[in-house]
Amino acid sequence: MADSPNEAMFLALSYLPLFELLTMARVCTSFRDAIENDTLPWLKIVVDRPLNRRLSDDRLLEVASMATGRLQALVHIKCLNITDYGLLTVIHHNPHITKLHVPGCTSLSAGGVVRTVQLLTKDIHRLRSLKISGVYGIRPEDLHTLRSLIEHNTVQQKKEKTFYHLHGTESDDGPCIDVDICPKCGDVRMVFNCPRLLCRQQQQKHGECRGCSSCIVRCIECGVCMKGIDQEVEAAACADALCLECWLKLPKCNFCNKPYCSLHTLSGSAGFICAACHSKFN
Repeated sequence: MADSPNEAMFLALSYLPLFELLTMARVCTSFRDAIENDTLPWLKIVVDRPLNRRLSDDRLLEVASMATGRLQALVHIKCLNITDYGLLTVIHHNPHITKLHVPGCTSLSAGGVVRTVQLLTKDIHRLRSLKISGVYGIRPEDLHTLRSLIEHNTVQQKKEKTFYHLHGTESDDGPCIDVDICPKCGDVRMVFNCPRLLCRQQQQKHGECRGCSSCIVRCIECGVCMKGIDQEVEAAACADALCLECWLKLPKCNFCNKPYCSLHTLSGSAGFICAACHSKFN
């Protein structure tokens, strides 16, 4: 009979994202039983590639049920098939979620997000982090509603934070939303500040470099704006913009000799190949 896995392996299970957790459940009977009979690995459900495009409402409800109503964090990165029904059903059964991240979940609606936050900020519920960038249809009035709900929730959190401080324990910071109203176009999107010192100094006077990615062209690597006379847009292997400094630092594709950003890279044994050339020659 084969030896059972080392006990340290069981301690690592609760830190695994969903895809790796489901994979470990198929390794052996010991892991399967430990994962299915313990709620700790299911308190934080993190879904990213490659599982995000295959996760449906039914599968989400099945996975969330493993937390037995104690789910603390729900992180879905570009889960295209998750709808308002699936999200709200999970929230109804898990009212103690403090972190809700659903960026790029395009099947969610603005109304569904608002109803979700209403459930997570009423009574003694504490929503500390909300990320909804990429969810379509969020209007400025929706953002104002979300802020008012979270600000009301923050008052209770500050009281708890004072209590924790007086008793020598730590507490988390207040909740935050990852989107804002762009001062350029007025749409609700992620709004960025330029990391360049000169731009930050000018922003205090004019705010010219603050805006969403559609209004202000930025280097995909370092985030600097391309408005300065020394910040010409350089050609890259992908459609993203690169400043000259990042263009010089990045490795180049073996075929087209263009640099690639970290989001559009394919590595091979012979060197580096950009996604465009890989698609062209294969």
